[in-house]
Amino acid sequence: MRVLMFGWEFPPHISGGLGTASYGLTKGMATLNDLEVIFVVPKAWGDEDQSMVRLVGANQVQVRSKKVFYKGFKRPFEKIEVSSKIVPYTDPKNFWKVMTAEESGYNLFVLTNSKGKVDFSGRYDNFLMDEIQKYAVVASVIAEENEFDIIHAHDWLAYPAGIAAMEVSGKPLVIHVHATDFDRSGGSVNPDVYRIEKSGMDAASKIITVSNLTRDIVINKYHINPDKVETVYNAVEPVRMSESQIIKKGFDEKVVTFLGRITMQKGPEYFIEAAYKVLQVMDNVRFVMAGSGDMMERMMRRAAALKITDRFHFTGFLKGSDVFTMLDMSDVYIMPSVSEPFGISPLEAMQSNVPVIISKQSGVAEILTHAVKTDFWDIDAMADAIYAILNYPALSNMFIKNGKEEVIRLKWDNSARHVRDIYYRVIENK
Repeated sequence: MRVLMFGWEFPPHISGGLGTASYGLTKGMATLNDLEVIFVVPKAWGDEDQSMVRLVGANQVQVRSKKVFYKGFKRPFEKIEVSSKIVPYTDPKNFWKVMTAEESGYNLFVLTNSKGKVDFSGRYDNFLMDEIQKYAVVASVIAEENEFDIIHAHDWLAYPAGIAAMEVSGKPLVIHVHATDFDRSGGSVNPDVYRIEKSGMDAASKIITVSNLTRDIVINKYHINPDKVETVYNAVEPVRMSESQIIKKGFDEKVVTFLGRITMQKGPEYFIEAAYKVLQVMDNVRFVMAGSGDMMERMMRRAAALKITDRFHFTGFLKGSDVFTMLDMSDVYIMPSVSEPFGISPLEAMQSNVPVIISKQSGVAEILTHAVKTDFWDIDAMADAIYAILNYPALSNMFIKNGKEEVIRLKWDNSARHVRDIYYRVIENK
């Protein structure tokens, strides 16, 4: 079975859990003899690991003067791309009107460079909606020029690409919900994002969610039939660092680490408030906020207002081996997320022999036994848990030993087999 898979990022060019999860699942699929994956991203940089997957960058696909048959159209949908500044992009609203129209005769225009290819920034910026639209255009060309059995689109950024490929090929679409805008926004949903998410869910033959928490959101907030939605839990990629890579901390204090985007969804303010409470009763501990995001300056100001900056450190965004170096220096890892569809970083911490504290409002809490679970808003419970783990070695060692054994069983191979079973069911029903 050949899978045409659309994602938005691929290691080492990632900004969070989406790229990590997509990569892990794809590697798990590579171990299955009856699956072949063509993984598409908007922009391929050239240094990605392609040892187990064929990676296609939409920025490398020549699309000038292509004719594509869209399902439901009476005649070929002529799509002409020319390198001219007088040809405007189709705005997202008009794009969706074109893609879902039932009548023929539309021309869809996008700009190409001198090689007849579409440029992508590969970033999350003010032109994100424009990039999503361009990605869908190129996806239709990729779908026309490749043979495959099923389409798999990761998260809302890739749903339009998946829909476009489905319209061209007539092949079934599976979408993978790693998060919804209800998670990212705290309830203040962007109507444009919601519309894209809802369109993907309606178009898909099957919806995969990363937790039952997310499954409930898809069913109740997007009004999707429960029979259409199935949970496949994420896993963790085994990482072994050599002694030369491990950097030991050059001080005796304990280290408590928050590692993730510094955004409302991740609950960074609760981490700071819990740190303040712990520092009232302990002076041999340091707190680290590793990450970046729109709340970073606000968190710095709050730490300064609480007068704990001599014990509180901001590292900025970490990736690759730097993540595991930070975890090797940590005595406690905490994820106080307000709404976390899954959360791979606690698994990475447990793999690195670090006790973890996670919010009950996280998908990973559904599968972990040897982790402390608190409500994201309960800073007293967080502070008590941090204090107990740091001051009672037997408790810490229990979480380290049992947590390591627990996380070893969470393999991407198992997740891949579950997804493969879904593929076969979808194709059979189709």
